[in-house]
Amino acid sequence: MPQGKPAGMPCVQLTDDLRCALFGRPERPAVCVRLRPEPAMCGGNREQALAWLAALEAATGR
Repeated sequence: MPQGKPAGMPCVQLTDDLRCALFGRPERPAVCVRLRPEPAMCGGNREQALAWLAALEAATGR
């Protein structure tokens, strides 16, 4: 997604099981390569992780 993605929209590179289709490949975007998930980001489950992402998107206007 050269221009980024709208907030709340899944990445087009996610597979059906929500894994990155570009993981480990040279065409994976630099922002994804540099991302280092931390416990606060992931939470204890998927719902907590999605809530964290929603708050981040809201805070950054994405």
